[in-house]
Amino acid sequence: MSGKPIEVDDSRKQHRQRLRERFAKDGLSGFHNYEVIELLLTLVKEQRDCKTEGKEAIKRFGSVRGVLDASPEELRQVRGIGDMSVFVIKLARALAELYYGERMWRGESHLSNSQAVVDYLKVAMGALDRETFRVVYLDAQHRPKGVETLFEGTLTSSVVYPREVFRKALERNAHAVILAHNHPSGSIDPSEHDRQITREMITASALIDVGVLDHIIVGANSHFSFADRGLIREYRLQASDFHQRLRGQS
Repeated sequence: MSGKPIEVDDSRKQHRQRLRERFAKDGLSGFHNYEVIELLLTLVKEQRDCKTEGKEAIKRFGSVRGVLDASPEELRQVRGIGDMSVFVIKLARALAELYYGERMWRGESHLSNSQAVVDYLKVAMGALDRETFRVVYLDAQHRPKGVETLFEGTLTSSVVYPREVFRKALERNAHAVILAHNHPSGSIDPSEHDRQITREMITASALIDVGVLDHIIVGANSHFSFADRGLIREYRLQASDFHQRLRGQS
């Protein structure tokens, strides 16, 4: 061993430099998906061409998002991707979630089913491999106060308790909530359990001063909004009729 530093041939240096110059000028506009991953991996592999790893990762996971969402174990199955490459990829993924989270928390506009909330939930929940139920808590101006995971596993009305959701909301002095859960299968069509949970939440919310603005189902690449489909309004009317009948019986 001579102890001399490994030299990178001029063609690789020039290719790497062209990638970085393109990004400096126009961001990722015009980049192929594999070039995005290639550019990311150059932060780790200064002495190597990363095009092969970039192409293989995109081939295996289908998209840049697929690469970022892949587990460390899955990423290590790509030839040439080791621990440091995994670290950089997962750091990029975490930064994306942090970015959308801050965008939601610091948004000046009032929120119901705003794009900022949807973007955050899709990044935060779209790749989860088990069903997870989260609640976004909002203040009187419908600005986010916080978000919390309350339930995990197969979600049914027997495990998602309105009492727990609204106890947390009252503890946070929230005036409204947005419910959210993911479908690991990728389908965003609401099940009958999803509809029942939403109806029960809205019926319970009518008894306290906390509104349910939406229930969002997150899939791999899309989402379903109960509010956008008019179901929140429909369930509120049903809840109002239910409580009126109860009062009439008392």
